[in-house]
Amino acid sequence: MPVRIGIIGKTNTGKTTFFNAATLLSARIGKFPFTTKTPQRGIGYAKTLCVCRELGVKDNPQNSVCIEGWRFIPVELVDLPGLIEGAWKGRGLGNEFLSVAAQADALIHMVDASGSIDSEGRIAEPGTGDPVRDFYDIEREIVLWIAKIIEGKRKYIEKTIESRRDTLKGALASVLTGLRIDESHVAQALEASGMASKAFHDWSREDLLTFSAALRKIAKPTIVVANKMDIPLAEDNYKRLVDELSPIPVVPASAEAELILRRAERRGLIRYIPGEEIFEVKDPSKLNEKQKWALNYIQERVLNKWWRTGVQFAVNVVVFKLLRMNAVYPVEDEKRLTDHHGNVLPDVYLMPPDATVLDLAAEIHTELAKTMIYAIDARTGLRLPKDYKLRDRDIIKIVAAARRG
Repeated sequence: MPVRIGIIGKTNTGKTTFFNAATLLSARIGKFPFTTKTPQRGIGYAKTLCVCRELGVKDNPQNSVCIEGWRFIPVELVDLPGLIEGAWKGRGLGNEFLSVAAQADALIHMVDASGSIDSEGRIAEPGTGDPVRDFYDIEREIVLWIAKIIEGKRKYIEKTIESRRDTLKGALASVLTGLRIDESHVAQALEASGMASKAFHDWSREDLLTFSAALRKIAKPTIVVANKMDIPLAEDNYKRLVDELSPIPVVPASAEAELILRRAERRGLIRYIPGEEIFEVKDPSKLNEKQKWALNYIQERVLNKWWRTGVQFAVNVVVFKLLRMNAVYPVEDEKRLTDHHGNVLPDVYLMPPDATVLDLAAEIHTELAKTMIYAIDARTGLRLPKDYKLRDRDIIKIVAAARRG
């Protein structure tokens, strides 16, 4: 399954622009509440240095893209309807938003660092809004929603524990599986919230909220994207966000600048690799005055100030820092680094930090996992057991028994 990243936040923070920039799809953009009325799904990419550069080979990617030695690995991005106060009760598009957000592996929380929206997500004068307040408003809605789900199953959880059919962590996990929350998440949250030693039937409303807040942080790791950093008023708010939200990563960004650059690159006007600090105009004579102004604005207000637009960097932080994914390259011929069609370094998979070669085999095909015998490290030729833990940039051949019949 691909990594799934949900983009959350209030309306008009730039979520859809970020989504469009990362996926280059034409989701509707507008400056009024609830422009995004249904979740929009698309493919973005995590960017990592390809092993082709290290090995000095010309690769031929099949499930990903390699651009000048950078491997772009597909991830699923979901642009979610904006939240407002009371979403946990179903106000606005709250139920739809929260149910989809629950299916994400991690979240990108967009805030308008320029302070250009009010508390309801309506467009306002820059500097009049408060992105720190906006962050806490959304967080509160998510925590209240998790608490609501648990409270709604309180009798079931109590009965399950009293009859000794399951432990506290097991009973809680059983009612939260739909949110992609498992027992390990629950166990960590019980410890972090100090609720592990307190009987569930004694939990107060405050206890439930404390636990839900801890669970939200553990099960749905999040970064904050401070958007609209090209607006001068944004810098002070960005500093406030960093100070207030530490240790949550806060990425300065201009999603609109990234969207302009990617569209210009697609039209052949510039050379630009997503996430790089520079772009190159191919032929200045082909640019009209509006295009020249826009590219100059991006250079001066974004790249010279913040080094990057932040869109690609944000996706990378989620995949490689929050989720700690490893990029692993399976091959069929460990000497030529090819698949059975002769494609060099054809595929790359994002694998969790504790994944084994058996997990990789299952990710490729369930039958391969069933017939796997061992694996081979293509760099060293060493034979690897099924429980070998994968490392970033591993190149692996999986050896399987021939199927009968």
